[in-house]
Amino acid sequence: MDRKTIEIIKKKWIIPDAVKQHHKDYLQLRKQIRQVLKEEPGTIPGIAIKKGIPSDQVLFVVMTMRKYNEVETGDLDEMDEYFTYKLKEK
Repeated sequence: MDRKTIEIIKKKWIIPDAVKQHHKDYLQLRKQIRQVLKEEPGTIPGIAIKKGIPSDQVLFVVMTMRKYNEVETGDLDEMDEYFTYKLKEK
């Protein structure tokens, strides 16, 4: 491709503000969840309570982190209701 063509495409391709904000929010949630999991392994509801984040958002972020091999699934909690998650060692 010609360099001018690439520049024209870049000028026309505008990322909507809503998409930028969503990505920014996701990264903040991910950072908060990583902080909690650094201290100790946790369950989805446990992380949600500690950080005051809705559990559905915590579930989405943790499952995304699991998909990309950032967290490991541990054992079930004491009441056999929820799995624990911990950060994967690099």
